This record gives sequence, structure tokens and C-alpha cells, in this order.
Amino acid sequence: MTDIERAAKTLRTAYDSGKPVPPLAGDLLPVGDTDAAYEVQRTQVRWWVKQGRRRVGAKIGLTSRAVQESFGVFQPDFGVLFADMAVADGAEVDLELLSQPRVEAEVAFVLGADLPQEQVTTVDVIRATDHLLPAIEIVDSRIADWQISIVDTIADNASSGLYVLGNSPRRLADVDLRLCGMVLESGGEPVSVGAGAACLGNPLHAVAWLAQTMARAGDPLRAGDVVLSGALGPMVPVTPGAAYEARIAGLGSVRTAFSNPGVRA
Repeated sequence: MTDIERAAKTLRTAYDSGKPVPPLAGDLLPVGDTDAAYEVQRTQVRWWVKQGRRRVGAKIGLTSRAVQESFGVFQPDFGVLFADMAVADGAEVDLELLSQPRVEAEVAFVLGADLPQEQVTTVDVIRATDHLLPAIEIVDSRIADWQISIVDTIADNASSGLYVLGNSPRRLADVDLRLCGMVLESGGEPVSVGAGAACLGNPLHAVAWLAQTMARAGDPLRAGDVVLSGALGPMVPVTPGAAYEARIAGLGSVRTAFSNPGVRA
């Protein structure tokens, strides 16, 4: 078994057991080797697809300066979205399904056309976008205490968990993605605030980066894909039993809640 295969198996064990594992970088994977990390991710994706999971898009991580600074990781990354990661707007999430979840508000792009080019402009992204939705990404990490490097988060499918999409599509032309303000609330109190400019200057820039990166890897974005474009503000650790609502100017709102394992019904 290669180190790539060992790293992938280690992460799958963490998924299955719900118990985080020590960082992979410096042990199974070389520090800073993003190529090796993406190979682990691809190994995971192939495994999951063979198990019957359906790919539905991609997510961009580490786009917000606030999130980058919290982990000391200063470049974006990406992971794969699967159909079984989607949570209905307003539904309660079973915390037993997650290890150490956090939430962040994002703009979701739903594509109406392929983006196969290795050189992608924001105009290409605008033309390819069918509609936008507000989103809450429930990020998670299989690495203990979120002690992640860029290698750890990439290998771990960009620290993906679940995601929640709003139900009212908006046309891209009707939203100022750079200036749109975001408030993430819990219990009626703001827990995270931000704006579109926090996401690589504009969520359009983030999606263009993703489209180029995935095309160069031979796995381009396709019509129908959902793209989570990255956090508009700081991520927030999940409190058991809490509910969260994200409101994004021009896009509306999206909600989710979490079970409280310590409280019997």
C-alpha cells in the first residue's frame, strides 16, 4: 500500500468511526505537497463513486481572509460535492453524522453550461451561470482539533461535510456579488458577518479560479453542477441544539438546525 492509499484509508476510517485522526502532513504526506493531497482526494472520490455516491458539483474552500488567517493557510482549495451531502432548507441535522462541524454562509452557483476551458474569465462564468442560491456550508474535518495544513484539508475533500441551499433562485444579473452583505444568525444574534468581497474579492473570481483549476486537472465543471463559492465571513463552531439562519442581500435566506445529542426527546 502506498502512502497515498494509506492516507485515504486513514481518512475513511475517521469517516466511519467519527473519530478524528492526527494530521497527515509530515507523516503520511510531505508538508506542502498539494499534488499528493489532491491525489488522496481523487482516491477518496473514486472509492465513494464505486460505493454509489453521486457527484453533483464542487466546493471552494479557504477563500475568505478571515478563514485563511484562522488556519494559517493562504491559498484556496476545492473539494467534491455529493448528492447525499445536501440538507433541505430548515431541516435539522443529526450531529452524530459529523465530527467537529462549523458553519459558514456562501453564494451557491448552479451552472447551465459547461466550463471546459483551461483559461476562464468572469464573463465565461457569468454566461455559464443559470442561477444563484443562498447557502450554508457545514464544514467538517477528520483531522483532530482542526489542526489542518493545506495538505490536510485538500486530502480531506476540502474539509467538507454537508450543505444547505435556499429554495428561491435568483438571476446573477439581479445581485451585486461584490457588495452583497451577509449576516449569519443564531438565536436572533449575529454570529458571523461579511460580504461578497470577502470571497477572493468577488464570488465570481472564486468560481473562475475553480473552473480553471478543475479544467487543468481534466475534470471540468459541467452544466447542472452546484458550486459553493466560498465563505463570505468567518466560520462558526456549531453549538448542539442551535439553529442558524444566513441572510445574503439580494439572495434571501437559508436555515438549518442541529440536534442536541445530550437532550432526550
